[in-house]
Amino acid sequence: MIDLPPLARFGELLATDLREVTSDPAALDSTGFWAVAADFEGRLICARFGDVRREPVPAPRPGAWHGPASDDWTSSLDHAAYTEGVRRIRAHIATGEVYQANLCRVLSAPVPDGADVDSLTALLARGNPAPYAGTIRLPGHGVEIATASPELFLRREGALVESGPIKGTGRTEADLLEKDHTENVMIVDLVRNDLGRVCAPGTMTVPDLCVVEKHPGLVHLVSLVRGELREGAGWAELLDATFPPGSVTGAPKSSALRIIDALETAPRGPYCGGIGWVDADRGTGELAVGIRTFWIERGDAGAVLRFGTGAGITWGSDPEGEWRETELKASRLLAVASEGYDGHTSGS
Repeated sequence: MIDLPPLARFGELLATDLREVTSDPAALDSTGFWAVAADFEGRLICARFGDVRREPVPAPRPGAWHGPASDDWTSSLDHAAYTEGVRRIRAHIATGEVYQANLCRVLSAPVPDGADVDSLTALLARGNPAPYAGTIRLPGHGVEIATASPELFLRREGALVESGPIKGTGRTEADLLEKDHTENVMIVDLVRNDLGRVCAPGTMTVPDLCVVEKHPGLVHLVSLVRGELREGAGWAELLDATFPPGSVTGAPKSSALRIIDALETAPRGPYCGGIGWVDADRGTGELAVGIRTFWIERGDAGAVLRFGTGAGITWGSDPEGEWRETELKASRLLAVASEGYDGHTSGS
């Protein structure tokens, strides 16, 4: 494996000169600029960097990223297992155990030992631009993430906090169904309740509900939930109240998590976790939901690139339709990661 220095990149914000790594969320209310990577299963890595500056995402360089062949990808749940999982969730809904549960699968493919997630981020910025795109590269701590997330998990400016759950996906706005709106409203209620655990009474609002947002190759329904943190609440309390993100779990969250644990066969890792930055000196921060996210895991057998995709399952879900949604969400990004860049390919 090549020696890759630690760095974090969020849009045009580049952080280098690693100073400290901790799993204590209270550090995010201390001092300094932190990159944050929270796995869906609960592992938290907070990395403080000493040098933070504005720098454009570099253009892709021919040969810098060697992605897997398009047919090298394998899925933790194949078509039959995924559609059966949808049917089982609908059975749980029929008995009243849950109203919605997010069912995900993890795709994996081998990559060269020298694979660098920041080179993949450069490709994604060109082939699949996203509002919360970035890199967290901490090889010594097992964190190598390239994300093209379109979804806001938590934004904080002082006491003001916001979350922007996405629920509802189609190729075009005409593809969005009543089921998608119902799904979104369910998760808005869940996110509002989660934030309400740490926000001052009477401060919770929903400025946007089911707004159509266009992203490369698809559209989403997006809402915005806002509140003001109660006195004495910081990042530790905020993460404890809201994690894992409601849009990638289900409602009620506790029941959905039990169902997810029973049906999914691979850990989600940073996929569906929280990825972003916190400026403790300014009291600001922005964490994305770790969707549209690649990560590298290294071991004795070599390096493996992983990518997660999933869908929210409700009573109105069609198993084949939900499988197609996971394919839609993955197709463009897998093409970018697999094609690489030779100076001529479009990356899209």
